[in-house]
Amino acid sequence: MADPVGDIIGDYQAFAAQQRDRLLAQGIDIRPYPLSHLAFRVPEWDQYVQVRNLLERHAVANRESLWNGRPISLIVPTEPLEVLDGTLVSLLELIPPVHQRVYKMGLEHLGVVVGDAFDDFVAAHKPVLTGQQFQGPNSTPDPVYILFEDFTHVKFYRLSLRESVELDAGPFDDGFHHVDDWVPQRLVTATGPNPLPR
Repeated sequence: MADPVGDIIGDYQAFAAQQRDRLLAQGIDIRPYPLSHLAFRVPEWDQYVQVRNLLERHAVANRESLWNGRPISLIVPTEPLEVLDGTLVSLLELIPPVHQRVYKMGLEHLGVVVGDAFDDFVAAHKPVLTGQQFQGPNSTPDPVYILFEDFTHVKFYRLSLRESVELDAGPFDDGFHHVDDWVPQRLVTATGPNPLPR
């Protein structure tokens, strides 16, 4: 059966299964939880635009907004992606070039919705959690995450990424919305200003 999204971002089913199995080894079973999204990261701005345009051919909506000074796309596929023996993923997060540290390119993280049990989940699994990502004043709440040795992550949310964004900015409308007139900027690091990858 044809899988045009998989042709673009790679074997997302194997990626989700790999992250599930890694979590089981840490004592975390995500089978009872819905999934928020899959994130795909690219190293160059031109590739971001190319992948965004390809994914939009198989999507009903895209909301692109600025985060940490660069656009990030949230893409709603025409058909949810099926992973982990029937669990559906109804949102893709496309992330452009890095802004501050080492990241895994390609399929980079899996989002899991813990729901109202979020606080209890954090308390129970604190010994194996890597940290918490602070996503701004409207995050509900900021997700916690586990970072694996290959720089991929699993992030755990109270609300799905889509629900959280919609609380702040309203529902996703059908259609495609891009940030206008954004150009890659220079990245200032401890070694001085450097151009962002293109």
